[in-house]
Order: sequence, then C-alpha cells, then structure tokens
Amino acid sequence: MSTHRHNVDLSKAYRLLNHGPTVLVSAAHSGQRNIMAAAWAMPLDFAPPKVAVVLDKATWTRQLLEASGEFALHVPTVAQVDITQALGSSSGLKISEEHGIDKFAAYGLQTFDGNLVGAPLLEGCAAWLECRLLPEPAIQNSYDLFLGEVVAAHADSRVFREGRWDFTGHDSLRTIHHVAGGHFIVDGDVIDAKPLKL
Repeated sequence: MSTHRHNVDLSKAYRLLNHGPTVLVSAAHSGQRNIMAAAWAMPLDFAPPKVAVVLDKATWTRQLLEASGEFALHVPTVAQVDITQALGSSSGLKISEEHGIDKFAAYGLQTFDGNLVGAPLLEGCAAWLECRLLPEPAIQNSYDLFLGEVVAAHADSRVFREGRWDFTGHDSLRTIHHVAGGHFIVDGDVIDAKPLKL
C-alpha cells in the first residue's frame, strides 16, 4: 500500500487530468477576429477527426465562433508561454462597446491563413487544427462545450514527424500544459514502452 497516496479536494480534481496541452482558440467573423487560451480541449474521434473545447459564454471568441461556424485550435510552445498566459487572462470584449478588441493587433501577433477556415492561425505554434463547428446547442448552452470536425491540420515538422511528437533538440518548441494560476508544465522526453508477455 502506497504511503504517498492522498485525497484531493474535488474542486481541484480536474487538475489531475488537465495537463494535456494548453490550446489557443481563434475565430473570425465579419472582419473581426479574436484568440484566447483554453485549458480544456481534447480529441474525440479518428475518422473524421473531431475535437471538443470548453468556451465560456462571456468570451468574444465564442461569439465569433458561433457566428461563423468555424474555429482553429493552436498548440502553443514554451517560447509562447507569456503570450499564452496573456491571451488567457485578457478579454477581447469591451463591456462598453458592441465589438471586441482584436488581440492579434493588440499584442502584435503574426498570423497566416489556414487552408479551409477563416480563423487566423498564429505563427510559432507547434500545431494547428482548422475546425468546422458541429452544432450541438444543448451541450453548448448547458456545459459551454463545443464540438468541431477537424478539416485541416498542420504541425511544425521539427517536432512532429511520421505521426509522432519528438521534441529532442527543440526545447523552445515543447508544448505547454496549464495546471492553474499561471503555472505550466512542459512536455518531456519520449519513452517507448516495452511489450509485456501474458
């Protein structure tokens, strides 16, 4: 019996699973665009590939996503930890105005166009997924959960090759994993499991 095992307060239980890569979510509609950080995102299926991401009702990115029916997920890197924190702790909405602030312009972020969706893609990330919204109003309204079909995907070939991550020699490109309160952990080294015989 392990003497290192302890109970975790239920309000912190999500942190036990929530160390997958932090993502940035971008969306654009009618000439306006925004980007935000989201700690709760995950893959859902292989073919066609689908993803889920949680977006609070109060976010400008969510409003743009709902209006356009598309969005992009970005996997930021160690080199982008400060901007990731800034994008996650600043709002694109101006309470006193109808339209949001363009965080890309406000932070001087460089972007490029995706292949199939209009959401801007942030330069310097380790990966990008272009997504079309799979409308599920009940779960969107009740749980702030959005589903998307991945229609195009891109990755930095220095760290993602032949369908696998390998950050060897590229520490600044390692993915970051938010664990709460502005604290992140960094993806580590690759290890391969040895087959066990039954």
